Amino acid sequence: MLMIKAIIRPEKTTEVLSELCDAGFPAVTKYSVVGRGKQRGVKVGDIYYDEIPKEVLMFVVNDEDKDDVVRIVMKCCKTGEAGAFGDGKIFVTPVEEVYTISSQSKGL
Repeated sequence: MLMIKAIIRPEKTTEVLSELCDAGFPAVTKYSVVGRGKQRGVKVGDIYYDEIPKEVLMFVVNDEDKDDVVRIVMKCCKTGEAGAFGDGKIFVTPVEEVYTISSQSKGL
């Protein structure tokens, strides 16, 4: 099993979740965050924005589903043909075990 965390632009959230649900991946944890990437924030006129709003989407999937989930997130979140700073990041990490509290069962 793998955990996929995608940090994306807030305006892309609805499209990503819809596409993932249509592809058979309805389970998600979503939370709002602020932060900055390599660009160290954004300057608009005389105002410098150090913390930029983002959404984090978190999925736990079987190993064989990783490529599909990553492909969908990348397709939905890339700005234009070339992409742009702030489009986001995707992190993939292994998950050793998963337990469902209500049924006390192990595994997805």
